[in-house]
Amino acid sequence: MSERVHRSVMNIKVGMVFYVLSLFLAFFSRKIFLNCLGAEFIGLTGMLMNIMSFLSVAELGIGTSITYFLYKPLQEDNHQKINEVMSMLAYLYRCIGLIILSGGALISIFFPWWFRELTTGLPLAYFAFYSFLASSVAGYVFNYKQLLVSANQKQYLVNAWFQTIAIVQSIVQILLAYYYRNLWLWVVVGLVFTIVGIIAFNIRIRKLYPWLRISMQEGRQNLHQYPEVLRKTRQIFVQKIKNFILYRSDEILVGIFVSVVQVAYFGNYTIITSKLNFLVNILSDGMNAGVGNLVAEGNDQNTMKVFWELTAIRFLICGIVIFGLLLFIQPFVTCWFGPQYRLSDTIVYLLVFNIFIFLSRGVVENYISAHGLFSDVWAAWTELALNLAITLCLAPFYGIVGILLGKILSVFFIAMFWKPYFLFTKGLKKSVAVYWRGMMPYYLIFAVFLCITMLVRYYVVEPKSTTLLRMVGYGFLTYPILVLLFFLTLFFITRGMKYFVARKPAIYNLLKVSNSR
Repeated sequence: MSERVHRSVMNIKVGMVFYVLSLFLAFFSRKIFLNCLGAEFIGLTGMLMNIMSFLSVAELGIGTSITYFLYKPLQEDNHQKINEVMSMLAYLYRCIGLIILSGGALISIFFPWWFRELTTGLPLAYFAFYSFLASSVAGYVFNYKQLLVSANQKQYLVNAWFQTIAIVQSIVQILLAYYYRNLWLWVVVGLVFTIVGIIAFNIRIRKLYPWLRISMQEGRQNLHQYPEVLRKTRQIFVQKIKNFILYRSDEILVGIFVSVVQVAYFGNYTIITSKLNFLVNILSDGMNAGVGNLVAEGNDQNTMKVFWELTAIRFLICGIVIFGLLLFIQPFVTCWFGPQYRLSDTIVYLLVFNIFIFLSRGVVENYISAHGLFSDVWAAWTELALNLAITLCLAPFYGIVGILLGKILSVFFIAMFWKPYFLFTKGLKKSVAVYWRGMMPYYLIFAVFLCITMLVRYYVVEPKSTTLLRMVGYGFLTYPILVLLFFLTLFFITRGMKYFVARKPAIYNLLKVSNSR
């Protein structure tokens, strides 16, 4: 097994372990927090965290741009070049931290208008927000070195450390919420654990990269040696704004157009979808640096082989996620949180379709990033303008449905048609017809199994899942069989899945023998 593949597998293995732990903890803690701290407070923290996500747009895409310039020196083990790039990153991230701090102070001026009906009180909103703000700024100023670890295909170290901190923090918050029901204490614990995590991680980095030397002064001077960093940053910046509006602004928009309490209700669904997206991110983050390294090698045949292999993996994940959501998300919310927290099926279908677009475009986006193709700024502006226009027109009348429609209608054509064309013509130097000939089997297979899933939901799972135990029971009877059939169909029909399974010769030969019979 090559070093690149080994590190990618290691990233995924470690990420999966912590994913399972955090998944269980997230749903358990959500119920405790709703019962002990109240839906209004949970909705408030959801909105504040989304505001922090908005402020993080000030990062401008510098991290993505810098990571691109780290692949080659890491491959060549060029410590001097790495130190130059990292010094530049340190200087830029310190500037970003100051911008975010100033932006947060400015935004907080409007809190008396936004939270005037808050029963928990305005001081709590300010205290929670400035705690989140301090954590975010500290992350940029002191924690930028994790980008080096990720670019070096050692994302598993980042995941292991910060996920461990997050799990311990969540356990402490659960216990304090259950016994004391103190909202202020809940916020303080989050801030303390963030600071401890940053300090300890930087100590670990010094041991891992003892040759790393950071100089702010040199970092500022190095900007003149790397003019492409600022050029690519300007291109990525628009993508960052667009991605925030489309994928990170849900709670803010629901809070503005519906209510803070509905933020908590909608959050019960997005916590499920975000954890599933986190699962996908574990896989893609574990492979991103590997794709960048692969493209840097310049082997076109191997690059295309891996592209179709990753596409097959991505569609298998899409099936696991989408089929599971359609079957179980409504019964789970009803049984776990209570029927009063259940939203309409229309919202669920739109939410799931939006997730499908996000997941299915992942491989194309990974390859675009690996090739450094960020020049199609017009596409991001188009998505952003359409999203704002559609959301402002529909959200006042249709609430959450209007917000989700704004996302879907603005993204669909760019994500599904333009991005593949852009990658294949500008990056891979091939006709886009190659892409569509390879993709059509995936879309057709997925559509067939989607119809089967809906039949299983309406005639088996939905009417029978009156309790969590019954839902789990019927889930074991239907879901694994559905996913297994989906996997086998992908294997027998698509070459990408054959490439993937061939990495395990015993399984590959077994399936080939079964097919020949």
